[in-house]
Amino acid sequence: MLDLGLSKMALIGAVALIVIGPEKLPRVARTVGTLLGKAQRYVNDVKAEVNRSMELDELKKMKETVESAARDVETSVSTAASDFEKQWQDATTTALAEPPAFPEYKHPKKKWRVKQGAVPHWYKARTGVRTRALSGAARVAKYRPQKFN
Repeated sequence: MLDLGLSKMALIGAVALIVIGPEKLPRVARTVGTLLGKAQRYVNDVKAEVNRSMELDELKKMKETVESAARDVETSVSTAASDFEKQWQDATTTALAEPPAFPEYKHPKKKWRVKQGAVPHWYKARTGVRTRALSGAARVAKYRPQKFN
């Protein structure tokens, strides 16, 4: 701000001592000090306000860039979703147009071995048809009555 060296300060002090007088000099120095302190606080407040306004401008710019990026992402997601919906619709309409081909079931009539082999394993598991023979000991253990105490 002001470039005051030691020699200039001494010259100002000597002039102030001559003009004001030695009895009023301490009170004047206190007043000058308080005024300089107030001026420094005011300058600091102005600097802080300028910094805040600059940061606010930067935040506004950042907010605008983030919002534009979010809009871009939203549009890309919506276009990708619409493309997926279109592809899904095309795939499902072509898949539903032709019915699935399942083998035709033929009744085995009286052929026991063919009848047992023709039933799928998943159907046997669901209905509880036995696929393996139990030994005598396993059958006794399975159907043994429980003991009540």
